[in-house]
Amino acid sequence: MKAIRRFTVRPVLPAPLGPLAELARNLRWSWHPATRDLFRDADPALWEAAGGDPVRLLGSVPSARLTALATDDGYLRRLGEAADDLREYVTGERWYQERQREPGGELPAAIAYFSPEFGVTAALPQYSGGLGILAGDHLKAASDLGVPLIGVGLLYRHGYFRQSLTRDGWQQEHYPVLDPNELPLTLLGDTDGTPAQVRLALPGGRDLRAHVWQAQVGRVPLLLLDSDVEENDPAAREVTDRLYGGGSEHRLLQEMLLGIGGVRAVRAYCRLAGHAEPEVFHTNEGHAGFLGLERIHERVGDGLGFDAALESVRGGTVFTTHTPVPAGIDRFDRELVAHHFGPDAELPRIDVEQILRLGMETYPGGEPNLFNMAVMGLRLGRCANGVSTLHGKVSREMFQGLWPGFDPEEVPITSVTNGVHAPTWVAPEVIRLGARQIGRRRTDQALSVGGSERWDAVADIQDGDIWLLRRELRAQLVDEVRRRLHLSWRQRGAATAELGWIDEVLDPDVLTIGFARRVPSYKRLTLMLRDRDRLMELLCHPERPVQIVVAGKAHPADDGGKRLIQDLVRFTDDPRVRHRIVFLPDYGMAMAQKLYAGCDVWLNNPLRPLEACGTSGMKAALNGCLNLSVLDGWWDEWFEPDFGWAIPTADGAATDDHRRDDLEAAALYDLLERRVTPRFYEHGPGGLPDRWIEMVRRTLTRLGPKVLAGRMVREYVERLYVPAARAHRVLAPDAAASLATWKTRVRAAWPRVAVDHVEASAVGTTAELGTTLALRVRVQLGDLTPDDVEVQAIAGRVDPEDHIADATPVPLKPASGPDQEGRLLYEGPLALDRTGPFGYTVRILPSHRLLADGAELGLVAVPSEATGEAAGVLMR
Repeated sequence: MKAIRRFTVRPVLPAPLGPLAELARNLRWSWHPATRDLFRDADPALWEAAGGDPVRLLGSVPSARLTALATDDGYLRRLGEAADDLREYVTGERWYQERQREPGGELPAAIAYFSPEFGVTAALPQYSGGLGILAGDHLKAASDLGVPLIGVGLLYRHGYFRQSLTRDGWQQEHYPVLDPNELPLTLLGDTDGTPAQVRLALPGGRDLRAHVWQAQVGRVPLLLLDSDVEENDPAAREVTDRLYGGGSEHRLLQEMLLGIGGVRAVRAYCRLAGHAEPEVFHTNEGHAGFLGLERIHERVGDGLGFDAALESVRGGTVFTTHTPVPAGIDRFDRELVAHHFGPDAELPRIDVEQILRLGMETYPGGEPNLFNMAVMGLRLGRCANGVSTLHGKVSREMFQGLWPGFDPEEVPITSVTNGVHAPTWVAPEVIRLGARQIGRRRTDQALSVGGSERWDAVADIQDGDIWLLRRELRAQLVDEVRRRLHLSWRQRGAATAELGWIDEVLDPDVLTIGFARRVPSYKRLTLMLRDRDRLMELLCHPERPVQIVVAGKAHPADDGGKRLIQDLVRFTDDPRVRHRIVFLPDYGMAMAQKLYAGCDVWLNNPLRPLEACGTSGMKAALNGCLNLSVLDGWWDEWFEPDFGWAIPTADGAATDDHRRDDLEAAALYDLLERRVTPRFYEHGPGGLPDRWIEMVRRTLTRLGPKVLAGRMVREYVERLYVPAARAHRVLAPDAAASLATWKTRVRAAWPRVAVDHVEASAVGTTAELGTTLALRVRVQLGDLTPDDVEVQAIAGRVDPEDHIADATPVPLKPASGPDQEGRLLYEGPLALDRTGPFGYTVRILPSHRLLADGAELGLVAVPSEATGEAAGVLMR
C-alpha cells in the first residue's frame, strides 16, 4: 500500500558524536577530504549506499554502530579535529578580511549572488549543467576566500531530471521527488519559531508563498525558495516543481519568485541572522533579473521617484551573461509580463509601463513586443560581463543595439573568465601527490587561493610518479564505466546473462578521451561520427587504439538533442566498437568527478564562437588531462601548443553547416591520428611517454593557477564588486535623484547636440611619425553646457573601409564661448604616434562624474558627411 504521508525520522546521535550533525549540515564536507573520510569510516558500505551523502548516512547507521563510534577514542579525536577545523574555517580571517585592512580596501559589507541553479554537490541536486556548476563553484571559492556572499536560488522538488535510455537508445526523463528534510538543508525560522515566508501577489487576488531553506556552503549561506507550501493553491505549489520546466507563465513565475522573492528572502535572512545587508547584488544570468525591480520598489516605497530609484539600484548591481546566442535567453510576451505587475498584482508602486521599458527589445533588430530578461539585466546593471574574453566580445556584438552609435568594442560589457573550484574537482590521488611534493597546507592553498609559485613545484615531480598516477586514475575510470554501463543496460531491459561483454569494456592502458556536457546542437555531440569508418579505425587501431567515454543530457523538450544521443548510442552499441566507446546516461557531478580525473584527453568541438566558456576542460586540466578543443571559450584565451591541441575551424570558409562539420571533423581525425595518439604511445629510453608527461606537467603548471575559481572570484571582487559597492554608497537618495534629473535633461536636449565643423592643421594625405595636428571643432550643444558633455577626438589605425581600429580617445577643451550661431569652439592636439594608415574623427558624449561609462546613456553625436575633414589622415 502507498503511504498517505511521508516524513523523516532522524537518529539521535550519542553526545560524543554530536559534532557529526554540524559537519553534515555544512556542505564544506563536499570538498574537504578529511571530513568525507570521517563519514565514510562511520560505515563504508552505508556511505557507498548513501551516495556519499552524510545526511542520508546518519539516517541509516544502526544504533549499535553509533554507540561503538561514541567510545572509539581514535574516531572521536578525528571528529574533534574536523569540528575545530570547520569552526576555524568559518570564523577565521581569510583573503577578503586581509584585503579589507589594506589602505583604500573599502570592500562590500556583503554581496547577494542570485542564480536559477546551484551545483554544490550531488547530494543537493539543484543544477542542470554548466551555469549551476559555475554558481556552486562561485560560492565555494567565495567561502575559501572569506568573501561575505549570500547565495539565492530556488528549491526544485524534482530537481532537473534523471536520465535513462530505452533499448533503442532514446532518452527518458525521470523526476524523483526530493524531500527537503532529507537534504542538507535547514528551514529558516522566524522569531516566533514559525517558518519564515516570502509572499508574492498574483493577479486575481491570489498569493504565491514560499518557505526559505538554507544550505550552508562553508562560510556562505545559500537561500533556496520553495513554493510547496500548504497555504498555496495547487498551481502556486507547483511553481518550484522542476528546473527549466513548464510553459512561459510557469517560467515567468519562477523568475519572479527568484528575483522578487529572493530579495525578500535576503532581507528576512539578514534580519533574523544578523548578517550585514548586501551592498552589491549579482545577477547570474537574466533569470534573476527581477531582483532589480524589487529593489526599485523598495526605494519607491521610501519616497524616491522611479528614475532616482533606478539610478540608486543600478549603482550596486552586477549582471553576468552566460549565453552567446539569443535563443538561450528567456523572453516573454509583453502582455504576459504586464498581467503580473501593477496595482492588482506585484510591485504596485511602479507603473507597469516603466517596468516594461526596462526589458522590451526597443532597438534595431529587436522584437518590440518581447520582454527580454537579459536586456533588463543589462539596463539594471551598472557593471556587466561575459564569462571569457571571447564571450565578452560576442556579447558586445550581440547587445550592441542597446548602445546605438557605438562600435561593439565600446559597448560596456567586460569579461571575467570563469574558473573552477579545484578542491571539488581534483581527484584525491592528485592532491595526495601534490601534498607529498610541497606539503598538504601549500597544496590546499594552491588549489583554493592560487599562486603560480605553488604550482611551479609540479615541475619537480618525477615522470614515473606522474605516469603511475595517470594510470591509476584511468583504471578507476574503467571500473566506474563498467559499473555504470551494466546498470544502464539493465535499465534498458537487458538480462544479466547477455552482459558478460561489459567486463572487457575499456582498457586501463589505452588512450582515453572524454566528452561530457549538455546536448544542444551547437556542442556537436556527434561530430566524431562524421566519418564512422575513420572513427572505427581510430578506436580499433592495432598499435595505437583510442577509447572514448561520452555522457550528456538533452533538454526534455529538445527532440533534436535526443536524436543526437540516440544516434551516438546506436553507434556505441555496435559489437565491433562497444569495448572502445561508451555512452553513460545520467551525467551529473558524481560521474563528472571520475571522468575529469580518468581521461587523458578532454574533447570539446562546439561551433565557434557559441561556447561561452566551457569549464569542463578546466576541471579535466587540473587532473593532468590534456585538452583537444576548438578555439572557443576559455581555450581560445589560454591555449598553448605546449599543453594541448587546437582543432582547426572553418569559420567563414564553409558555405553551409554540413560542409563546416565535414571539414572540422576531418581536422579532428587528423589531429588524433598524426599528433595525439603518437605522442601518447611514443615511449622514450626509460619506457615512459616522456613528451606526453611533459605536456601533463605544463598543463598543471601553466593552466593550474589560471583556471581556479579563486582567481575568478578575486577578479569579481576587485573589478566589479568594489566599484559597484562604491557606486552604491555614492548614489544615496539625493545623488541618485540628481543623476536621474540630469539624465532626463540630457536625453531631452540631445537631439539638438551636433558636431558642426572639424578642421585640422594641414598635412595632406601623408605625415611623419611624431607630427602633432591641431584640431579645431565647432559644436552645437543646444540647452546643454560644456559641463554636460565631453568632446573627443578618436584616433587610430584605419582599415580599408576607413574603420578606426584600436581607437584612442583624446579629450578636446573648450576654447571660446558661443559665436553668433551659438556654436562653441573646442581645440586640442592630436599626436600621430604610429605609422601606417591612420585616421581620426570626433564625437560628443554625455559626461557626468557619476556615470559608469561614457556609453552608459547610449547617446553620441558624430560629424555628418558635410561637417568638414572629419577623418582620413594617411601616415607612412
